[in-house]
Amino acid sequence: MWDEEIDLYAVKEVRTRTTAYLGAGAIAKMKDIAAALKARGVTSVLCVTGGHSYKLTGAWDHVVAACDEQGIRITLYDRVTPNPTTDSIDEAAKLGAEAGAQAVIAIGGGSPIDAGKSAAILLANPGHTAREVYSFTFVPEKAVPIVVINQTHGTGSEVNRFAVATITDLNYKPAIAYDCLYPLYSIDDPALMVKLSPAQTRYVSIDAVNHVIEAATSIVANPLSVLLAQETIRLVAEYLPRAIENPGDLRARYCLAYAAMIGGTAFDNGLLHFTHALEHPLSAVKPELAHGLGLSMLLPAVIRQCYPARPHVLAQILQPVVPGLKGMPDEALTAARGVETWLASVGVAQKLTDEGFGEGDIERLCDLVEKTPSLGLLLSVAPVPGTRDRVAAIYRESLTPLPKA
Repeated sequence: MWDEEIDLYAVKEVRTRTTAYLGAGAIAKMKDIAAALKARGVTSVLCVTGGHSYKLTGAWDHVVAACDEQGIRITLYDRVTPNPTTDSIDEAAKLGAEAGAQAVIAIGGGSPIDAGKSAAILLANPGHTAREVYSFTFVPEKAVPIVVINQTHGTGSEVNRFAVATITDLNYKPAIAYDCLYPLYSIDDPALMVKLSPAQTRYVSIDAVNHVIEAATSIVANPLSVLLAQETIRLVAEYLPRAIENPGDLRARYCLAYAAMIGGTAFDNGLLHFTHALEHPLSAVKPELAHGLGLSMLLPAVIRQCYPARPHVLAQILQPVVPGLKGMPDEALTAARGVETWLASVGVAQKLTDEGFGEGDIERLCDLVEKTPSLGLLLSVAPVPGTRDRVAAIYRESLTPLPKA
């Protein structure tokens, strides 16, 4: 297969609505990107990030050197946390506005990327807040240019128009999708991802798998989203165990990064439905819950509900993790159990009760699914009706492992 032969160090240009650079050493493309920003008249940028990896991986040094060479000033906001909030987005945008930032560079995984995209909207639309954007009381049509240096292999946000943030006091975690949020340039350099922890490695890769299962089975799925789903799951099934066994395996990180990228393109086409709609309330209530872990706990029950409506598609794309499916509607429980077994095989066997959720939380979670802006839209494109009873059934079945018989 191509993935065993491709030169990891030959940086490839992948064009979607975003120009993405893929390959070990792609971070060096930051020089070209800074020159392109300068040619657009950009002399000041806001860099949005969090944690320490942006420095530990060397990404920050490349950004500073490239911007210095072009005479571009950098204002750093490095306080983004997992599951970013509208308050932190406002804080970042205020810092950028005070410095006259004309573009945003986001460094990190899904949280810094989503926060950076959101700040880019506010910089282009003075006087508005992130809460307005995520409450849909303000619908933006423009954002300042966005550059993404991706440091995880899961989000896909580096090549699509989506972003997510939490409105903390309401426990709402809506998603937004606007054409102005496509990054101008993105970098997927697997060398920046080799220091991901074992848990992060698992969770972000499972996020990519969830993206494509939903994108291939929604009512707006298209042939491209199905094609990309099949390849994404093949790559994750092949290379996630290798990355877990040897975190420094650069080929494994390359293939997982590519899988996440095409997974992001898949749900840009086919959208998302149950697992993301039901996970957002989980991590809104418990911000410390890793998004990918939340998704993994829900996925088997979601497949059980959706399989009868999309048996042929699911049988096809799940072959790498559940071989032998025939595409018959009555295989739903078999398919769901197979995915649950695969998740356990890569070290993610947790269910909702393991993370502190119980039967008593289901009604509140259902309320949040119904009330959180944007989640109703996700449910509206699910392959089976997203009724409250079905949502409750998915949560309930996700409390513990599926029945064996």
